Amino acid sequence: MIYDNTMVRRQDRLLDEPRAWELLQKGEYGLLSLVDLQGNPYGIPINYVWDGHDHIYLHCAPEGKKLNSIKLHREASFCVVGRTHVVSGKFTTGYESIVVKCRAQIGLTADERRHALRLFLDKYSPDDKEVGLKYAEKSFHRTEIIRLDIQEFSGKQKKVD
Repeated sequence: MIYDNTMVRRQDRLLDEPRAWELLQKGEYGLLSLVDLQGNPYGIPINYVWDGHDHIYLHCAPEGKKLNSIKLHREASFCVVGRTHVVSGKFTTGYESIVVKCRAQIGLTADERRHALRLFLDKYSPDDKEVGLKYAEKSFHRTEIIRLDIQEFSGKQKKVD
């Protein structure tokens, strides 16, 4: 996986690589951007988990617009926004974000889907993991997992006092 800021227009606002990795790991949600069946842009905020390597996992229902879009166009963009801070008197906003270029994959094995669900529990419900594992197994038949294969990503920030 490549962290590449060479195409970021504002080179004075680059997010350093360690913070970009941290944001990918700890971000609460991201914005998944796809192309829908009509060729139109389609963006949806969604919880996610990063496996610490080359994949981001998303969960959803086993049918719907996201999955239909992925079947036709696997290319995707995923954006995670970290800390933000509006500074009213300076008419600006401090921020940090990463944008991930990826390829979406559906139709994963049951083992990989279960692995992703365990990662979700580790991230979002660590104190309720035992109950969560039972819930995940009970609802497994109505849960789809999307894997985003990370190709490259970049990060940007604006620090404001």
